[in-house]
Amino acid sequence: MSIAFLDPGNLEGDLQAGAIAGYSLLWLLMWATVMGLLIQLLSARIGVATGRHLAELCREEYPDWARLVLWFMAEVALIGADIQEVIGSAIAIQILSNGHLPLWAGVLITASDCFMFLFLENYGVRKLEALFAILIGTMALSFAWMFGDTQPSGKELLAGLLIPRLGSKTIRQAVGVVGCVIMPHNVFLHSALVQSRKINPEKKGSVQEAIKYYSIESSAALLVSFMINLFVTTVFAKGFYGTKQAQKIGLVNAGQYLEEKYGGGIFPILYIWGIGLLAAGQSSTITGTYAGQFIMGGFLNLRLKKWMRALITRSFAIVPTIIVAVVFNTSEASLDVLNEWLNVLQSMQIPFALIPLLTLVSKEQVMGIFKIGPTLQRVAWAVASLVMMINGYLLLDFFISEVKGMLFGSIAFSFTAAYIAFIVYLIPRDGSLSVLWKSFA
Repeated sequence: MSIAFLDPGNLEGDLQAGAIAGYSLLWLLMWATVMGLLIQLLSARIGVATGRHLAELCREEYPDWARLVLWFMAEVALIGADIQEVIGSAIAIQILSNGHLPLWAGVLITASDCFMFLFLENYGVRKLEALFAILIGTMALSFAWMFGDTQPSGKELLAGLLIPRLGSKTIRQAVGVVGCVIMPHNVFLHSALVQSRKINPEKKGSVQEAIKYYSIESSAALLVSFMINLFVTTVFAKGFYGTKQAQKIGLVNAGQYLEEKYGGGIFPILYIWGIGLLAAGQSSTITGTYAGQFIMGGFLNLRLKKWMRALITRSFAIVPTIIVAVVFNTSEASLDVLNEWLNVLQSMQIPFALIPLLTLVSKEQVMGIFKIGPTLQRVAWAVASLVMMINGYLLLDFFISEVKGMLFGSIAFSFTAAYIAFIVYLIPRDGSLSVLWKSFA
């Protein structure tokens, strides 16, 4: 589950937050991780208590047209995330090959991970978990090494964690920190992964014990991911906050700026960064392949062989990614703009994972005695509303700055109206939410 918070998109958000806002957003990173933990715990809860994952439950809960729209939105979110993850891996391969391998070659190398995934899955999910543990350990070691090498200020780090600060010039970075926390496809994925352990949903004691241990496991995983994100943010805060490079730095040129700032040495920081970025990209692309199988199989009720499902879901992401790599290979600025568009694309899909999750985990017909209580419902809906409002701000800010012209504006307005209408449709209309908030008042 750590990988949901450690993909290349997250790392880019971390480094930009550190370079532009310094240590001031560390408190937000910490609380955003806590919010993400709550969502992941609810996802695990629904998988354990029902014995089915979220995409399967959505197929049964919603009419065909709504189910197909939800599936399409989940696939779009997955493709957007996968492009970022594969490009992140390709950038790392380019760094580690001293620039000899172009981005498109790195994309093809990364695409082969689906076959590694299939090979390991045949030997059981524990082998796959062991691979993830190795990749996360590699990330932790790489970024901890960078942290020790650059020696960020402990005093400023502690102040950044404990003292909430938010300036007008850092609002966009703050939105990015929170927006990176909830990845729609990972909400679907976690509800499926918990079923790798055999649990009888009919036995109350077994379900309660499983929920307890998954909560401990998830909390430990999120602590590791928080520490890695903390390392990256503080390294770039120490090196680039207040400098001319702060506004220019991104995933593409971060390694180059690190090398210019800190030089070589026995273990050059450029290659340490490249190793950590490669581990992040590889682990998240394998996760994306896994998530794609559950999303497609659950929503569409497909019964395909594993290799066929992996090939289909991987092709959805790899084909557009190769096009992106060829078109944007020589332009750092274009890749950064593309990354902004992909962040917006994923932000738009968040309601279509959170609203079904919170609706279903609150229903007694679905969860039985394991449905969440009124207090947890209020907290969960408050967190989901906050995340959606923050991402709504990101969308509004982006469209105001990027949407030009009457035709483009009209299309964007029509799309936005349909988008909001579907969100309103998904919100429970059985009166449960109004009763919930009246009891709170």
